[in-house]
Amino acid sequence: MPHPLTAALPTASRLSLGCMGLGGGWDDQPVNDGHLAQAQAAIEAAQSVGITLFDHADIYTLGKAERTFGELFRRQPSLRDTMLLQTKCGIRFGDAAGPGRFDQSREWIITAAEASLQRLNTDHVDILLLHRPDPLMDPAEVAEAFDRLHAAGKVRHFGVSNMHSGQIRWLARSLGRPLVANQLEMSLNKLDWLDAGTCFNDGLGAATLPWFDTLQHCQAEGIQLQSWGPLAKGWFSGSAPADAPARVHATADLVKRLAGQHGVPTEAIVLAWLLKHPAQIQPVIGTVRPERIRACGAALQVQLSREEWYQLYVSARGQRLP
Repeated sequence: MPHPLTAALPTASRLSLGCMGLGGGWDDQPVNDGHLAQAQAAIEAAQSVGITLFDHADIYTLGKAERTFGELFRRQPSLRDTMLLQTKCGIRFGDAAGPGRFDQSREWIITAAEASLQRLNTDHVDILLLHRPDPLMDPAEVAEAFDRLHAAGKVRHFGVSNMHSGQIRWLARSLGRPLVANQLEMSLNKLDWLDAGTCFNDGLGAATLPWFDTLQHCQAEGIQLQSWGPLAKGWFSGSAPADAPARVHATADLVKRLAGQHGVPTEAIVLAWLLKHPAQIQPVIGTVRPERIRACGAALQVQLSREEWYQLYVSARGQRLP
């Protein structure tokens, strides 16, 4: 089966680089040369392991992550042609008009997308995702915003983030083009997406009910499942705090052992576990450290056995399967 996003975007990579850590802190300090050097090094490391998709959001470091890329594109115009850009909109911080909120109105989607284009210093993004579900979302308004942005050549493809299958179905009924991605938190430390299937018929599955058939729906409709937080803060690759649950430390030990057996960094095992799933999940790695990005790239060389995959799953759950 072809990788879903590869079918829509022929140059999409199996891994994606999340850019939330670029541009400095979440403050009003301007982007400086140090931030640009950090971004340049992260991009080079990502591209060295075959990553072509770079994931942004309008809110990341208060817009500075996008500005960092925009300044690099200004200095190196050809750099834009070497990558696919994805960004998100729909989260608004508290201001004079109201509290922190989600906004998927027609006006805000268009306004936010155009502001991202300005910060990124580009005439289009390859994918625009709706960042969080807005309970006031009107699918017809979203469809109109998408149509305007697409017709103007400003956005080529659209997707969602943090939405379940019911929300996706409701939105898709009004859209004139398919959604290409759904970005969700999925990792060895966030297992409800798996437990929703393996434990749905017993008490252990009660907390997973919101997932319903989200995994299966995205697979059936060719919607790329993207995983945010796939490294789980590094807990399973050597950075677990001393007070982390026992299951975390036990799984980190297992990851380390498997990494030694496969001859790869620990990050590669953590990501290879996600990559083995038949949904062809695309991890969006959040680190911007070049050495760790390269370590993540080694995941593409790992073929975990079924037994190894289940060892990791059961260990991370902290209890046997039903």
